[in-house]
Amino acid sequence: MKKVLAVIMASIMAFGLVACSSSGSTTTAGAGGSSAANNDAGNGGDDGGNGGGGSSSGELIKVGIINNDPNESGYRTANDADLQAMFTKENGYDASFFYSLKNDEQIQQAQTFIQNEVDYLLLSAADVAGWDTVLQDAKDAGVKVILFDRTIDADPSLYEASIVSDMAKEGQTAVEWLAGQNLSEYNIIHIQGAMGSAAQQGRSGALEEKVNAEANWNIVMQQTGGWSASDAQQIVQSVIDSGASFNVIYAENDDMAKGAVAALDAAGISHGVGKDVIIMGFDCNKWALEELLKQNWNYDGQCNPFQASYIDAIIKDIEAGKTPEKTIIMEEKGFDAATIKQEDVDKYGI
Repeated sequence: MKKVLAVIMASIMAFGLVACSSSGSTTTAGAGGSSAANNDAGNGGDDGGNGGGGSSSGELIKVGIINNDPNESGYRTANDADLQAMFTKENGYDASFFYSLKNDEQIQQAQTFIQNEVDYLLLSAADVAGWDTVLQDAKDAGVKVILFDRTIDADPSLYEASIVSDMAKEGQTAVEWLAGQNLSEYNIIHIQGAMGSAAQQGRSGALEEKVNAEANWNIVMQQTGGWSASDAQQIVQSVIDSGASFNVIYAENDDMAKGAVAALDAAGISHGVGKDVIIMGFDCNKWALEELLKQNWNYDGQCNPFQASYIDAIIKDIEAGKTPEKTIIMEEKGFDAATIKQEDVDKYGI
């Protein structure tokens, strides 16, 4: 087992929470939350497309959508906009949206949606665990569950389909790229996402496995930034203040990579291609890919947020009496500052 060189901060930094709920075509603020746009938002998302028609009886299909906070990251903003554009009355849906970064709040809202007799429950879980009971309740009530964006640890018989990114593969692709840089020593600041999420587990797991296997790979700091740029900036600043040596920042989303870079800039530490510190992020926000293009960052891993058209197609299949594929994996790639082109930024940036 690899020994961690230094553990500087033991406490996990708290991350923000927005919890919103809706009834019918509007959304209202939940406890401690804030209001969000209603589900009649305009077109958004590369794969949005047009839904259509509602159920076979001509009635609107009633859908409860549970997602993470749209303000969590550029990825989540794009993901929510894609869903808002698809699940409208014009496309045959009566949709309600709820947002929270806390698993227990999501589970409670899932029970509410079941009680409200939605036809479909669409779920992007804050945590992989704890969903068996509520999903069994959904099944017993005849509510069909479709997972999107994130996997959960539950019996596959409890949901109809799962449209997800392969978070473990995202991590493996990133770590393989990093290994290919052939550094004599890897001293890494590892800024993790929200603990327990599928994204965090997949992206952390690949790096931790490599660190444990290689003598010259070391973790200088490993701490959650909760997807927050400001929290990530504080983490990196604390390492700088300690005087610890590092040459890689592995941040599990673009916003945290941005915060990390802000700390480096304030300290006059160079970063990017051929500089003192390698910068790695995930999600492929357009502004992040532009940082690669300018060679201020080194790597960005894609995570595709546009899943609404896939969900719409699955619902259409179910309504037509067809059985959808159980798991649909989004195609994704990693981008290297040494090879990225403007057309990549234009095509893949979110």
